[in-house]
Amino acid sequence: MKLHTVSIFVDDQQQALDFYTGPLGFEVTADVPLGEHRWLTVRLGSAVEATEVSLEPKSHPAVAPFTEALAADGIPYCALSVDDVHAEHERLTGLGVTFTQPPTEMGPVIVAVLDDTCGNLLQLAQFTS
Repeated sequence: MKLHTVSIFVDDQQQALDFYTGPLGFEVTADVPLGEHRWLTVRLGSAVEATEVSLEPKSHPAVAPFTEALAADGIPYCALSVDDVHAEHERLTGLGVTFTQPPTEMGPVIVAVLDDTCGNLLQLAQFTS
């Protein structure tokens, strides 16, 4: 068994697509019109086995209160593993990405938290052991 697709709920699918494929470097795997929304998936790298991320519109009534509460409390929606948090923080800051937490050591991991411009916080994590 393998995790194939996860969803990140976004305020605006086009803005999310621009952010995830721009500064974060994801590649589009599907972009299919579905009425006012799209089936929009991206992944890191071109490997077929890479986990896809579905950039889902916040159309379900439960989604907005959930994601707003996480962001208000400073809780990242998900974590992305990186080899060097400090270098990635510097690169993304140079591209105008807003961080709510700079690189911070927390035991066996160094983390930083960024705003995805679409209503979510994402954590960058570098595992040191």
